[in-house]
Parts: sequence; structure tokens; C-alpha cells
Amino acid sequence: MRPHFHIPPEEVEISMIRAQGAGGQNVNKVSNAVHLRFDIAASSLPEPIRERLLLLSDRRVGKDGVVVIKAQEFRSLEKNRSEAMRRLEELIASVAVAPKKRRPTKPTRSSIAKRLDNKSRRAMLKAGRGKVG
Repeated sequence: MRPHFHIPPEEVEISMIRAQGAGGQNVNKVSNAVHLRFDIAASSLPEPIRERLLLLSDRRVGKDGVVVIKAQEFRSLEKNRSEAMRRLEELIASVAVAPKKRRPTKPTRSSIAKRLDNKSRRAMLKAGRGKVG
């Protein structure tokens, strides 16, 4: 299970915008989509998590180190706000667990011998397919 981080509301900038797409007159009148901005460098997250977030190749993380999330799938402003926060927490949780260091390994003696044996068998099989002189 991934660790859960609480993000203080003062570190997140949420602005209301008009949603795009279908929705009739409601779309033209009501600003119920949410535009969330989260500055990684200015956040209170632990340093290793901030570094991994900045190195993340995700289109939501800009070159300036700001995460931008747009939520507009619900008609309710509150639902869109909570969905945007959920997505931000999910993004942070995805880099919260440090990747394991890879330990390079060598093939065993028997696997090397097996590979070479199969290689010579295959070579003999292919050599037998040539023209008969």
C-alpha cells in the first residue's frame, strides 16, 4: 500500500473555471470546473519526494516545477475540487515509495553452458539446410 500524505490547503491554489464540453446552458453560466496548482519547490513535502516529483516525466508537472490539474467531470464544484485533490495526492503517492536499487547479477555457469549448447545446435541445423554439393 502506498503512503498517504496530507497536503495543507494553503499550499494548493484552486481556481474555478468554466467547464468545457456538453452540459447545456449550465456550462455557460456556472464555473464548476477546478484548476489546481501546486508548487513543488515551495511545498512542505520531504526533500526526496520533491526531487522525485520534479524528475517525474508527467505532463501535469511543468518545467517551472508546478503541478497543474484540471478537474471537470462532475457538475458539482465540490466534487471536482475533491477529485483534483485526490489526483494530486495520487501523484504524490506514486513517487513516495523510493524505487529499489538494481543489483546487477551474472548468469550462472549452467545457463551459459545451456545457451552455448543451444546456439551450436541451432547453427548445425541451419548449416544442414544449405545446398547439397
